[in-house]
Amino acid sequence: MIATILAADTPVPPGAWVMLAILVVIGLVIMGMILPLFGLWVQALAARAGVGILALVGMRLRKVNPSVIVLSRIQAVRAGLKLSTVELESHYLAGGRPVNVVRALIAANRANINLDWKLATAIDLAGRDILEAIQTSVNPKVIDCPNPASGKVTIDAVAKDGIQVKVKARVTVRTNISRLVGGATEETIIARVGEGIVTSIGSAESYKTVLENPDRISKTVLQKGLDAGTAFEILSIDIADVDVGENVGAKLQADQAEADKRRFQAEAEKRRAMAMAQEQEMKAKVQENRAKVVLAEAEVPLAIAEAFRKGNLGIMDFYRLKNIQSDTRMRESIAGEEGGRPDSPRSEQPRI
Repeated sequence: MIATILAADTPVPPGAWVMLAILVVIGLVIMGMILPLFGLWVQALAARAGVGILALVGMRLRKVNPSVIVLSRIQAVRAGLKLSTVELESHYLAGGRPVNVVRALIAANRANINLDWKLATAIDLAGRDILEAIQTSVNPKVIDCPNPASGKVTIDAVAKDGIQVKVKARVTVRTNISRLVGGATEETIIARVGEGIVTSIGSAESYKTVLENPDRISKTVLQKGLDAGTAFEILSIDIADVDVGENVGAKLQADQAEADKRRFQAEAEKRRAMAMAQEQEMKAKVQENRAKVVLAEAEVPLAIAEAFRKGNLGIMDFYRLKNIQSDTRMRESIAGEEGGRPDSPRSEQPRI
């Protein structure tokens, strides 16, 4: 029709030019979408993957990378796996890695590992590397315990005799595909093995027992089933190195003795302070009693004077009393206590 219009001498209607422009634009758009996908279509056709050109165009419209889907489809078909482009595309749109999942399925199929598409995609969407998990199932992985990345070089524990023992262990694990979703990671294995080693060393009577039979640690830890609830299966626990550390028991006893010493010193200082306070109280009481004695002695001359006035005491009685006091002082002086005892009361005699 367009050619007839162009060949005729009659003037061309404006609507024909608009239709021609629209057809040209549509053709260019279709060619622009098909030409980049032509190579992928030929590649899928040569591999008998069964991916049509319209399916590739639909992937482009759905913002799916056609090369990823075609490559995954070709790998699955060549490996004998029955995977459709719809399954691959849906997994890609969910944020998964179809190429990695297909490679994992191929590796599992070759190794006779039971792994279906649903479980593989679930593991991949959970953030786990499904291909690495399959490789670990075929070739077991060795984990250092403790992990050098944590900054610790050895696992330290103390035997019953107080001697510290330092241990390095290596754990050989294999991925358990059925527990990979929701199972604990390597950190849990390392933590459980470390706890088992500490418990085993702590239950030993002496550090010599640990040095003589280090395999007892691995056997004890392995029998506890530390891989329960994890994504791995522990094959073996090998003790790589055993060293003797410091005498923790003696150090703790020394610290305890020092603490007891400080406590006893504090208690002794408390008792000394109480004794000093009591001594001061007793001195105060002595001074108080001495004051009372002085007051009592002050009343003696008054009583003598009153006795003289009333006639109850004569002058001869008074001199006899003075002679007795002089004899007493003389005897005390002869006995070596010049001036009398320091604490003996001295009465001031009245002058006559």
